[in-house]
Amino acid sequence: MLKPVTDDDGAPFWEYAAQGELRVQECTECNELRFPPRPCCPRCQSFESDWRLMSGRARIWSYVFPHPPLLPEYAEMAPYNAVVVELAEAPQIRLVGNVVTEAGARLDSVDPGKLRIGARVHVAFAEVEGTTVPQWLLERP
Repeated sequence: MLKPVTDDDGAPFWEYAAQGELRVQECTECNELRFPPRPCCPRCQSFESDWRLMSGRARIWSYVFPHPPLLPEYAEMAPYNAVVVELAEAPQIRLVGNVVTEAGARLDSVDPGKLRIGARVHVAFAEVEGTTVPQWLLERP
C-alpha cells in the first residue's frame, strides 16, 4: 500500500493522527487555517503557526471508484472509494481518504450505492503498515 510522504511541515499532522487527533495548521497571527501544511501563511505571510484540533466532522465533497488496472495491492479491492471531504469547521480544508465501515476495514467495505456528495462523515484512525491514517465513517450507514 502507498504510504504518506512526511516532510518537516506535515510531520505534526501525522504525529497527531497517531494520537487519534485530527489537527490542521493555523496561523497564529490571522487565525487562517491551512492544509496542506506549509511554512508561511498564504493570507498574511506570517511564519507563526500552531495546530488546531478539529471535530473530525466533514462532508463528502467528491468521490471516485477506481477500477483496474491499478497497483497490485489495490487491484484486489477494486472497486473501492477514494473521497475528498471538506471539514465542517473549515470547508476550505479538504482531505483525501476512504470511507470504510469501521476503522481499519478494507477499502471496499462500503457499498458504493451508499456514497453521495454532501453525505456526512466523521473521522476514524487506523494503522496501515506502521502509519496511522485518517479514514472516514458515514454518519448514516
